[in-house]
Amino acid sequence: MLDRMRRNPASSHLGLMLALTFSTGIIDAVGYLGLDRVFTGNMTGNVVILGMGLAGDTGLPVVGPLIALAGFMGGAAAGGRVLRGAADEWTPRHSVLFGAVGLVIALSAVPASVVDEPGEALQYAITLALGAAMGCQAAAARHIAVKDVTTVVVTSTITGLASDSVLGKGGGQPWKRRAGAIVLIGLGALVGALLLKLHIGAGMALSAVITLVVAWLGHVSHPSRLARLPYDQD
Repeated sequence: MLDRMRRNPASSHLGLMLALTFSTGIIDAVGYLGLDRVFTGNMTGNVVILGMGLAGDTGLPVVGPLIALAGFMGGAAAGGRVLRGAADEWTPRHSVLFGAVGLVIALSAVPASVVDEPGEALQYAITLALGAAMGCQAAAARHIAVKDVTTVVVTSTITGLASDSVLGKGGGQPWKRRAGAIVLIGLGALVGALLLKLHIGAGMALSAVITLVVAWLGHVSHPSRLARLPYDQD
């Protein structure tokens, strides 16, 4: 598998970003259902919830979405800073960022797992941490720039799928990756909701494992390692 990933980095990046899209679905399910209706990955939905919450008498939260938004922006800014001047491909910096994202999610799962019902303060702390992690992930994924796969939202992907279909302008389109991203984020949300029935920390733990595996696979299959690997001797 690693040989194939090294020989075809574009396909490798697509697969890795789709895996992170599935992971984001899990995290957003955990946030919305387990952290008082807060999205930590999908900032569009989060901003909409915030706007409705500010209207009052809606029963929707305000503080949680604000914390998630602040965390996301902070994480995205940090990711952009780390990637400043980096090449437009997977670099060791991307490995570090995705590894850090997985580690933050894993650390967030620890207190959530040992407390039966997280209080408001702990929920806000987890929301901030997950928001920052998702912002960092989004910044790193944006730099890798796999078309139609941002890992955190699929609105533009759905638009492209419908607009370029036979019912729209027609013509060829990468429908497999678009449909894949849409299905995977929804499937991730389903898995996250099911794991939430076990414990709020279960979904975060799975998301952390997926992200850390992605970071490792991306690192060991980095194209710059090709010259140091004896393919021609196989």
